[in-house]
Amino acid sequence: MVKRIKLRTLFIGGCITLFFLVLIGRVFWIQVLDRDFWQAYAAEKRAHTSVIKAERGTIEDRNGKVLASDVPAYTVVVNPEVIAERGIGEEVITGLHELLGKPENELKALVEAKDDKGKYLKNREIRNEGWKIDQELRDKVDEFIQKLRDEHDILETGVGVITEQKRYYPQQTLAAHILGYTDRDGNAVMGLEKYFDKQLKGTDGKLLYQSDGKGIKLPDSQDTYQPVVNGSNFKLTIDSTIQYYIEQAMQKAYDEYKPKSITVIAADPNTMEILGMANMPTFNPNEFWNYASDPGVFYNHAIKSRFEPGSTFKIVALAGAVEENLFDPDKTFMSGSIRIKGYSKPLYDQNRSGYGEITFLEGVKRSSNVAFVKLGYEMLGPDRLLQYVDDFGFNNVTGIDLPGEISGRVNPTPHNASENATIAYGHGKVEVTPIQQLTAISAIANGGKLMVPHVVKEVTDPNTGKTTVTQPQVVRQVISEESAKETGSYLEQVVADLDHGTGRHAYIEGYRVAGKTGTAIKPDGKGGYDRDKVLSSFLGYAPVNNPKIAVYIVIDEPADATGGGAAAGPVFKEIVSQSLEYMGVPKVADDNAEDDEKKTSATATKTAAAIRTAPDLTDKTAAAAREMLLKQGYNFETVGQGTSVISQYPEAGSMLSSGQKIFLITQQSDKPVIPDLSGQSLRDALEVLNLLKVGITVEGEGYVTEQKEEIKNGKTVVTLSLAPLNEYGEDIPVPPAVDETEGETAAE
Repeated sequence: MVKRIKLRTLFIGGCITLFFLVLIGRVFWIQVLDRDFWQAYAAEKRAHTSVIKAERGTIEDRNGKVLASDVPAYTVVVNPEVIAERGIGEEVITGLHELLGKPENELKALVEAKDDKGKYLKNREIRNEGWKIDQELRDKVDEFIQKLRDEHDILETGVGVITEQKRYYPQQTLAAHILGYTDRDGNAVMGLEKYFDKQLKGTDGKLLYQSDGKGIKLPDSQDTYQPVVNGSNFKLTIDSTIQYYIEQAMQKAYDEYKPKSITVIAADPNTMEILGMANMPTFNPNEFWNYASDPGVFYNHAIKSRFEPGSTFKIVALAGAVEENLFDPDKTFMSGSIRIKGYSKPLYDQNRSGYGEITFLEGVKRSSNVAFVKLGYEMLGPDRLLQYVDDFGFNNVTGIDLPGEISGRVNPTPHNASENATIAYGHGKVEVTPIQQLTAISAIANGGKLMVPHVVKEVTDPNTGKTTVTQPQVVRQVISEESAKETGSYLEQVVADLDHGTGRHAYIEGYRVAGKTGTAIKPDGKGGYDRDKVLSSFLGYAPVNNPKIAVYIVIDEPADATGGGAAAGPVFKEIVSQSLEYMGVPKVADDNAEDDEKKTSATATKTAAAIRTAPDLTDKTAAAAREMLLKQGYNFETVGQGTSVISQYPEAGSMLSSGQKIFLITQQSDKPVIPDLSGQSLRDALEVLNLLKVGITVEGEGYVTEQKEEIKNGKTVVTLSLAPLNEYGEDIPVPPAVDETEGETAAE
């Protein structure tokens, strides 16, 4: 018995000893031989990275109206495990189907989702119908969740909403082809969003830290911080009011003529700042997914489409002939048709029987093809004509700061008489883009300078405060200033001659308008032309004596093959007349209306227009108020994302100074949206901020030059920096004072 006990003891002791030897060996293996591996593994488990999302930059128009910004968005999620436990699956499916419009069978798959082991999953996003929804729909989802709680006496329903960010375009379809859009994952797809994506999106920041097994940060954690770089903010040359006028006029023409598309571009010809650019049909970048069946709506014809321009291209031959002193407005020629050496067939005017023997000036007004063959092919000659085509930029891109621009193509076969002759009137081996056409007419309007068009006015880096301003850029002097003025005077008569001018439908009483019509018969794809399909256009600027705006309109296949003068001319007239009045450009008396009564009437009208009062907009919907102010040419800004106007400044009935801005307050919250108050007087700025119920700190005297927002004791405080203005409107530095207050191609 004793021997047996000793053997058992020895055996147990040996096992224990062996166990400890194995344990010590394993520890030695881990701590010594495998030390590097396990140290790296431990460091990896302890190390965590927290991503700090960069804010995507905002995009504003030239007056500070927000066109694109990041706003809160909400995604609906379901928890299949909780829903199954509560037994409310059918109610959840039916309720979310009614709210989100997602098919019930797809919702059922999400609500009843299980893993490979047959266990219910915990969280599933409802895409796409419940993904990044707006505040209004989120409120309805919250009401549905509360209804489930009340009816079933439960706290957790298995339905929830998580807060995210999304790109929002508050002006809806306005300037959609310029802005482009980002998809629901935040990836830039087209337009400025795509072209300047790197600058707009910034760089995410990172915080690297160490934690224990439960994820709690270690006291001695060695943190590494990579600061966030927020995206730059862009201010565009676009004027939202002019853009609105453009799109309204386009819509009328689109409804009337039912064309394939319409494109309009407007610019300041002196700087080539693009004031507006639009295509129709268009799209709403907030709902880009609704246009998947018609991807053509995303195409920006203004910079990506080339076509035979027809008679609008005649400005090149006219300008070249004037520059070379070859154009004699009083010299006559026989209209109707012309034969050129080396080509057996005659070239015709749009009216084949012609107008008899007429002057070259009348030929310009009637858009005679014969006149321009004589000017461009016979007088200038093919080589000089093509040189002017190149000088006006038609064989190169304009360099506009938008993605996807293509170049025109003007490449007649050398020594081919017909191809070189028809170039003079925009037919045959000539294709241009709308932006090239606008750039060319602007060169005539601004004194002969070909300039680079641009849509970005300035870029501000919020991380450094540095602002980079886009300066006007001259490519070359195409013709002299004197020749440009003379050419403009002939183009003015195309519009002003209400008997013979093809541009008479663009005539605007009180403004001198220069322009050129175009009606290009479209190729039929078989080497010929289809006279039932035309591309109608109008190209012009105003006022002739001091150009403020140049506009190009092109209508692709209007009904009944309506010509450029009749179809595009009225669109030009509507856009330019509204824009010039909005810009405050005074009208001039008609040369034929010299009597005192008309002068007195015009003066009275101008005086009455200058005295304006603020309309009553309180309690109107934000959309209705915006539309009313746009139509009447008021300068205004909407503050907040609310759906109705809760207050305004100045108050209804208040006298408005010239260009004074009306502020529409549509939202009040713990974190109010503060508008850009730059240039406002202290009184106006204080009134607006008091409506928003924020704290105010004032530094300096005069007008607002800078503003800064911060949170103090849970309340938003805005610091205004002021400076007086000298007689030239420039800031004058003053010692700061501090005060704190609460509160045809062939056809034409």
